[in-house]
Amino acid sequence: MPKSAAGPDRSRPRTDSDAPPVPDGGTPATARPGGARKGARPGGRATHIRWLAPYARLFAPPGTRAFAFAGFLARLPMGMFGISAVVMIATTRGSYALAGAVTATGLVATAVLAPLIARLVDRRGQARIAVPAAFLAAAGSLALLLCVRYDAPDWTLFAAHAAGSTAPNTGGMARARWAHLYRGPSPEAEAARHTANSFEQALDELCFMLGPVLATVLCVSLFPEAGTLTAVVLMLAGTLLFAAQRRTEPPVVPHDGAARTAAPLRTPGLPPLLAAFLATGAVFGALEVVTVAYADGLGHQGAAGAVLALQALGSGAAGLAFGALRLGGSVRQRFAVCVGAMAALMTLPLLASAAGSLLVLAPALLVAGMATAPTMVTGMTLVQRLTPPGRLNEGMTLAVTALLGGVAAGSAAGGWAAEHLGGSWGYAVPPVAAALAAATALAAAPGRRAARGRREAGVRQA
Repeated sequence: MPKSAAGPDRSRPRTDSDAPPVPDGGTPATARPGGARKGARPGGRATHIRWLAPYARLFAPPGTRAFAFAGFLARLPMGMFGISAVVMIATTRGSYALAGAVTATGLVATAVLAPLIARLVDRRGQARIAVPAAFLAAAGSLALLLCVRYDAPDWTLFAAHAAGSTAPNTGGMARARWAHLYRGPSPEAEAARHTANSFEQALDELCFMLGPVLATVLCVSLFPEAGTLTAVVLMLAGTLLFAAQRRTEPPVVPHDGAARTAAPLRTPGLPPLLAAFLATGAVFGALEVVTVAYADGLGHQGAAGAVLALQALGSGAAGLAFGALRLGGSVRQRFAVCVGAMAALMTLPLLASAAGSLLVLAPALLVAGMATAPTMVTGMTLVQRLTPPGRLNEGMTLAVTALLGGVAAGSAAGGWAAEHLGGSWGYAVPPVAAALAAATALAAAPGRRAARGRREAGVRQA
């Protein structure tokens, strides 16, 4: 960790910036690690208090609830834009091939632009960059809507959707706020960051569970452009509310040229971790495409969304439970264990699909999803530890970009397997991708000493 995160210097007067965040009552947020009321009886109510206590402490500092809600509102459209564009283009132009090509172009543009925007956020501040980036993304999405509505040439759809790929990574900015609020190497701060990452991962799962459903309902029940229009409004409203929460915004690390921090991609240990994120994204992408194809083969394509929602539900619930635990050992070891568990559980859909029934597949997906959120939580925690100070948003956005690249690769591999191998063999792709993620996570272990040396060096400038 950087020197500023090592706690207050006892040789100088204590300042407000040294103090740990405290809830409104003045009691330190890290007090009472057990979280249960003294003298509470075991079971029932006391058990609920014990499980909810980490989240109650997490939201004790003023302003946390506000930026968490705004971040959710700004993130919900991320699960809406893709499916809204597909339905809008396919309905009006009659071509799923064109719709898929346009959305793929947007994914590539996001992979290129997102790290650059995140770097600007680190250097200029969240509010100064997120708001104009969101308005530019809104303009591109509205341009796509108008081009589709008024039958513009096909090439304009690609250009408009690429221009709309500047939406800021609100999830990464929210995690950066938690990391700033609960900075420091103490066990209490480590536990708070673990709970925060678990909460944010659960929000991600909720957004990608509700977003496609909301977009589909709007496009089908109202008009084809309704999903895109609603997503634009939600993104702008959420981003403006998020940027308005200045009290919790992390300060910009000064850049005076006296020292330079290595780019995240050059940080020892981070490239192998990003490779693990890439393979993990392939798990998600393959699982989605294969499940749609499998349900279609059984004559129940309309049920694919509900079945996939169970996988997201299992992941979100596991993420919240994972965040309430106080875990020992190193984060790197936990990451390897979580990825290994994901690889093992991803064999369940493969086995269940042999029964040829969605009723058998659904609970298998529910259980398989329970390892994905813990994997993402520990992976994001590692990214936060390895990324140089002052470039945290860039590092976490690179992780999201790796995930998106993996989703694209997994979708292609899963689609090929479902079409050419048929039956349940498409479900062989997710466990293979998870096994690659596990192998990559183990290969990243040698970077531990280098990462520790970087933290001890305490490089401050970006």
